[in-house]
This record gives sequence, C-alpha cells and structure tokens, in this order.
Amino acid sequence: MVAPHRDALATLAVHGGAARDAHGSPNPPIYNTTTFAFDSTAALLDVIEGRRRGALYTRYGMNPTLYALESALAALEGADAALAFASGMAASAALFLALGRDGIVCVGDAYGGTLELLGEQLPLLGIKTWLLQRDQLDRLDAVLAEGAGLVFFETPSNPRLELFDIAALAAIAHRHGALVAVDNTFASPVNQRPLELGADVVMHSATKYLGGHSDLTAGALMGSRELMQAVGGWRRNLGSVLAPETAALLSRSLRTLPVRVQRHNASAQIVAEAMARHPRVARVHYPGLPDAAGHALARAQMRGFGGMLTLELHGDGADAAAVADRLRLFALAPSLGGVESLVTQPCTTSHHDLSAAERQRRGIADSMLRLSVGLEDPDDLVADLVQALRAGATSPADERR
Repeated sequence: MVAPHRDALATLAVHGGAARDAHGSPNPPIYNTTTFAFDSTAALLDVIEGRRRGALYTRYGMNPTLYALESALAALEGADAALAFASGMAASAALFLALGRDGIVCVGDAYGGTLELLGEQLPLLGIKTWLLQRDQLDRLDAVLAEGAGLVFFETPSNPRLELFDIAALAAIAHRHGALVAVDNTFASPVNQRPLELGADVVMHSATKYLGGHSDLTAGALMGSRELMQAVGGWRRNLGSVLAPETAALLSRSLRTLPVRVQRHNASAQIVAEAMARHPRVARVHYPGLPDAAGHALARAQMRGFGGMLTLELHGDGADAAAVADRLRLFALAPSLGGVESLVTQPCTTSHHDLSAAERQRRGIADSMLRLSVGLEDPDDLVADLVQALRAGATSPADERR
C-alpha cells in the first residue's frame, strides 16, 4: 500500500492493518476459534517463544481477527502496537495494573467507573493513587517526586469537557521518569493524536466513537511495542481479550470513523451555538465555542472539537431531569458516540456512584445534561432541545423564546 500523507486518516481507516485473505476478501475473516493447530512442535515453539507471529490461542489475543483489528487501531493513533479489550474499563484496569504499580496520578475529571477504580479499588491492592483537579496541578511535581510512575487524564474530560495540555503534562511527567496515558475516547483519533504530542499510551472505550453504532462493547490501548507487551500479559491472565466476532464488528466500524466524526463535529458545533443563546441554559461546556475556557488549547492540539457537549441549566436536578424526559430525538441513555443522539444526567448515570459532595467538589452539577450529538439533522436536534426547554419555561418571556 502507498503510504498515506500525515493527515490521511480516511485512508488509514480503510486500509490500516488490512490484509486480504487467500480468497481476496477485503474484510478480515472472523476466526471464531479458540485454539490453532501446528504442523510440528518446532513451529508451535516458534510462535510461543516469539520468533514468529502466529495464531495460537484466542484468550492470549493470538488470533488473526484480533491481529487485523489491532493493526488498524495502531495505525489510527500512529502507534507501534495496540491491544484490544472486552471493554474500556478492562483496558484501563490492565493499564493501571501493568504500568501504574509505582503510583498513579489522575488529573482532572474522569469517567465515574475510572474514578472508583482509582480512588477506592486499586488502593486495596496497595497501589497508591492521587486524584488532582485542575486547580491542584501545582502539586503534580511533588506527587511525581514521591515516585508515582503513571500520569493519566482525559482530554476532553467527562462530563465538563475540560482540556489539558498533553505536551505540557508529558514534559513534566517525563522529567520525573513517569509515563503518560491519555484517554482519547471523547476526541477520537480523528480529532486528536496524543502520541504525537508526547503521550506514551492512548486509551479508548471503543464502545463509543470507534464502534460508533451502539452495538458493541470494547476497549483499546495503543503505544510502543514494549509497553503493549508489558500490558499484554495482564490482559491474557485477566481474561479480558476481545471476542473475535466483536473484533470483526469493530474493524468494520473503523472504516467509517473519519466520516462519522466529521459529521459529529459539525453538528455539535451547531447545537452548542444554539444552546449558548438559549435563556434557560446557564452554560454550555464545548471546546468549539470561542469563549470556552479551553478553546485556544483545543485549536492548538485538536483537529476538531468533537460531538460531546454538556449543558448547565438554570434550575436544579429535577428541572434537568424534566427537560431530558421531554426530549424526543435525544434518547435518554448512558454511553455516547453512536449515530443516534443521546442525553444523560451525569449525576444519575456516569457519575452517580460519586457522593454528592464529591460531584460538587468536581463541579459536576445536578443541573447538567450531557449530550452526545449523533448523525441526525442538526436543525432537528436543536428543535428538539428547544421544545423540551420551552415546555419547562417558568416565565412569559421564556415561553416566547
């Protein structure tokens, strides 16, 4: 294949990792196979001892369908290697157990399950963790000096769409000999490539934009071959490898990733601008808005602003829930990144297990509605939000909007 130019993600999405089978199929065949036979013990040992890459045992990740997917995932993030997992949380857990045993620093907001794993469960195993908010970044040097070996963060973050300077945080971490892992789920490789900015590992909940159709659950890690080998043993023995059928489905979805994400970007911008003008909306969290706190950084390190935005409404959690309940096109459901638009209250789903005090500390208000803008006509999505907001108007002026 002719090497694509640097920005040709559309070409990589279609051809990255592709290898036609003996019959010329452009799609990776599904090897729904647990184990693979060898002609000789010598051939078996060549694969087991790493002298030759080959299929061996699917739980080990040594399956042709998985190999094809992982080659495509690595190509999209510009990585040497990738690992596919049964879920995003499986990927995060293997990452933390393999590379974070000296201590993990989580910077900023993160998915509620990630925060629970870091804040409550990993310490039970003796793994020290620090959860630093943006206003505590001045502590990062000191924490790393204590020996923490891994810095982890989401950018944009869930649910406030906060941005963090990947290059700057990587420089601090590397000065202390620590690794940097970035959760790139909200951005996708189309909008942001953390490895090019100095990160060591990229993590995805592939259930979201990489899958893109709300029909699969998967996770992924991308990075150097050495780091992926270090994580691979944990994946093997934790039993968290992705099933071949799901791997084939994800490979299919990756081929349309650039087209889908570009439409998500454009539609979310339209929705964000409309909501920023609405009197019942106190604030719109979206990096594509010129007055957003992270707008300048987003323009510097991203190629698109993404399909996620969060509204803070005037009122309380009950008011936000009432608006969500009145929406017709936005489905009331957790998750994100699919072709259909979704709405959720972080306090009732993604961050429900955090205490009310912890949500307040993190600025996650009960009046927030997180929107995953899908591929519907953006004018229809705006109209749906306007009718839901109008139905709850509390003054004649609001009714006329």
